[in-house]
Amino acid sequence: MDTRTAMTPTQRGAAAATNTPETTPGAGRTRAWATRLVVVGIMLAALNLRPAITSLGALLEEVRDGLGMSGSVAGLLTSVPPLCFAVFGVMAPRLARRFGPAAVVCAGMAAIAVGLVIRPYVGNTAGFLAASALALMGIAVSNVLMPVIVKRWFPDRVGSMTGLYSMALAAGTSLAAALTVPLTDAMGGNWKSGLVVWATIAAAAVLPWLPLIRDRGPAGAQTEETAPEPAEQQAPLRITRSRTAWSLAVFFGLQATAAYITMGWMPQIFRDAGVSAGTAGVLLAVTMVMGVPLAFIIPRVATRLPHQGPIVLVLGVCGLAGYAGLYLAPSGGAWAWALLLGVSNCAFPLALTMVGMRARSGPGVAQLSAFAQSTGYLISIPGPLLVGVLYQQSGGWGLPIALMAALMVPQMVVGFIAGRDRTVEDEATN
Repeated sequence: MDTRTAMTPTQRGAAAATNTPETTPGAGRTRAWATRLVVVGIMLAALNLRPAITSLGALLEEVRDGLGMSGSVAGLLTSVPPLCFAVFGVMAPRLARRFGPAAVVCAGMAAIAVGLVIRPYVGNTAGFLAASALALMGIAVSNVLMPVIVKRWFPDRVGSMTGLYSMALAAGTSLAAALTVPLTDAMGGNWKSGLVVWATIAAAAVLPWLPLIRDRGPAGAQTEETAPEPAEQQAPLRITRSRTAWSLAVFFGLQATAAYITMGWMPQIFRDAGVSAGTAGVLLAVTMVMGVPLAFIIPRVATRLPHQGPIVLVLGVCGLAGYAGLYLAPSGGAWAWALLLGVSNCAFPLALTMVGMRARSGPGVAQLSAFAQSTGYLISIPGPLLVGVLYQQSGGWGLPIALMAALMVPQMVVGFIAGRDRTVEDEATN
């Protein structure tokens, strides 16, 4: 006998209420499995968001010689990452609404893998730039959507998950900087082999996102994006009316300028000061590896503070000290300058954390993340290119280092303003 036919409508309603996706054991197991898969996916994705850049920085001289690049063209090459992040990053929220964040990140990881496979073998500068742009497109959309995914799946652990993600990002950055030259030497000294090896990690990062492609949020749970929003949050924010959004965008842009100058040019600064290529790569790795512990600590501390401005100031002072050291004694105190600049570069996880804190809702985070990162990366485009031009015209590193130090001052100012305890919803809906 079918027990459902023996139930009264009230009994059937009660049974249905207790057999919701959130209360059934199967749904609970599915949700736990999906959550673990998201954590793995976030970690692997983060590992792939910088090796395309820092592996190139470690071999920039060899790539320049192999492709016949001038210093100005090499400067253009170091400006391609922020350009791609600005152009393609703004597309991420629209793509996520249509296909889901997981599907977009999955496609992004595939684009990174394909771009890294083909770029060393295209044989000319234009092809190298185009293949790099493909990989950077995948990085761009993933950059924007990582804070969205963190806010969506872990709304009560934004600080810790952002720290975990930032720590993995810093680990991938430093590993590529430290290992690219030794791997190149182990594979016969061919710079093409040293660059292409990083495609394998990107290919592995595709896998955990494949089962999540159809998911628009955590299984069996209402998230901040799927739950009904208050009426004032349903309309798109007028994000350009928010002073906090603009401050965060400029802060993001200036810290990105410093980061990409460091990743693109710091090994060359050390090599020109008499440091070997291998040691210069390790020094860059030291700078990047500082982000591994600090990228986990800083977001957790930041979420406990009502104002993140003091952290911004501490990081900025470390940057100024590091640039002073590079100017006065680039080889004598190389390890100290690498450490100081590594601390300063932790403005990136701080900026990501503030993106999650300066908006109340999932859609607000998505809109703020796209605006701050796209606008910020647009701001950062001229920096690495200008460093290459100044280096070629002056024949030394005095003027480029002076530029880097000068940009740190406004970074500290706007970062302090962005750290105030406000949300863009309060400013952009008025």
